[in-house]
Amino acid sequence: PLLPAPLDHVLLQADLTAVAPGPLERELAAALGTVADVESKGGATVYRFTPASVRRALDAGRGAADLHAFLAAHAHTPVPQPLSYLIDDVARKHGVLRVGAASSYIRCDDDALLAEVLADRRSAPLRLRLLAPTVLASPAPPDQLLERLRGMGYAPAAESAEGDLVLTRADIHRTPPRTPPDPVPEGPPRPDATLLGAAVRAVRAGDHAATLPHKPKPPASPAPDGGLPRTVMAETLAAMQSATLAGSPLWIGYVNADGAASQRVIAPVKVEGGFVTAYDHTAEEVRTYPLHRITGVAEVTED
Repeated sequence: PLLPAPLDHVLLQADLTAVAPGPLERELAAALGTVADVESKGGATVYRFTPASVRRALDAGRGAADLHAFLAAHAHTPVPQPLSYLIDDVARKHGVLRVGAASSYIRCDDDALLAEVLADRRSAPLRLRLLAPTVLASPAPPDQLLERLRGMGYAPAAESAEGDLVLTRADIHRTPPRTPPDPVPEGPPRPDATLLGAAVRAVRAGDHAATLPHKPKPPASPAPDGGLPRTVMAETLAAMQSATLAGSPLWIGYVNADGAASQRVIAPVKVEGGFVTAYDHTAEEVRTYPLHRITGVAEVTED
């Protein structure tokens, strides 16, 4: 009850504006917002009529006569002459150019043949529309239009966007070109720097393990030249524990899971659970070895 009552009229002015002295009724505000643009708001709202706003109302389906009648019915002032001229001028140009969508067309100089195609019931799915006495338009793609017309018994020909006749030839099936295979180099590939470095370290560690003086612990049997040291499990375990406490290296014989035997020089760090963790001078890293795969141990001489 404290708000002002909605108004059903506006005041038209000669400068192509309309003033609403208060809040308008919902229908009037919506209709006026279609034909004019809001220029300012406040206690009174100012609407301005422009060619774009009038064209917007015409695009919405309003005619020039409808706009004149609408303004005359809701204006407490006479409709200014400039506003009437603006509406009539925009309405005179509106719709002269038409824009639509067409995916394909049929062009023929024979008007009777086009009329026959248009009247044929079999062409109903093509939704043909007569644009000119010699042109029919369809939303169907050109390939579907050609196929449908040929199914109806006609012999249409396709043309390009420039109007040239599009020629179609039978597909020629040929073997695609083959690329020669990459040549296979003779012999093994050249090793990189990482592989060469690992090979050098392995050779040096093997030479070191083979030529390092060692003394077998009694009652261990001395190993022949190039053979693996041989000790019983109790002596092997005792030697590992002693070397762990003293921090001394050991010369061991080791057989891996594949049965390959090798000689290694290790520095034991920890012995537990049937495994020995040691620094392997051959691999230059810390590794873990099962005790049951160690054939024997020998102390490395200090010199």
